[in-house]
Amino acid sequence: MTQDRPHGLATLPRHPATDDRPPAEAGRVAAVLVAAVLGRLAEADPHPKAALGVDDPYRLLVTVLMSAQSTGATVGRVADALFAVAATPAAMLALGREGVAAIIKPVGLGLNKSRHIIALSALLVERFGGIVPRTSAELQTLPGIGRKTADVTANFAFGEPVIGVDTHVFRVSNRIPLAPGRTPAAVADGLNAAVPEAFKDGAHIWLFRHGRDTCTARSPACGRCRVADLCTWPGKPVSSAT
Repeated sequence: MTQDRPHGLATLPRHPATDDRPPAEAGRVAAVLVAAVLGRLAEADPHPKAALGVDDPYRLLVTVLMSAQSTGATVGRVADALFAVAATPAAMLALGREGVAAIIKPVGLGLNKSRHIIALSALLVERFGGIVPRTSAELQTLPGIGRKTADVTANFAFGEPVIGVDTHVFRVSNRIPLAPGRTPAAVADGLNAAVPEAFKDGAHIWLFRHGRDTCTARSPACGRCRVADLCTWPGKPVSSAT
């Protein structure tokens, strides 16, 4: 089984505003901050899952697996081509690893990803009757499926209250900070504990889009950030806090 890892992340900064509080007080402050940040992101994007096309859990699972180190546009185009000829785990097995690899080559790491797609399809047929399981824990038993892919699939396809942590969510959660942690798993645990139930369904998309479009790895757009006044990131321009 593979693990989802963030790429190109610098050493995490220390946040004096939160790091030295007693645990109970820090937890209360974190809960209020998380609710405030997600509340603003929700106001700007009240229906984050609209038009995402997640009606097919199997397609979603395979698509998220293919998305590692590839662009969304390429992954979407390749997914269309792949599922046009193999829309079920059984059909994917019939296509075979070489057939899958030939189609998904544009997304990169095609040989490795095709091996995982075939292996997880086989396990879906053998253990789950060809049906994608709905919980993150069950999804993580599939070959090639790490926690991030499992959490995203469980949340998007089945509405499970879990939050997938990719590179963008990891960065935003550590910068503001919402749920600081040294690993994606630690951040995921922190977010799942701190995010109010009302925001859990959309939290991944809100934080992902905020990291992709505003709180970028290089030259974050703090001047137009709608939560800049709530952020204590030491690298934030002074002017953005006013």
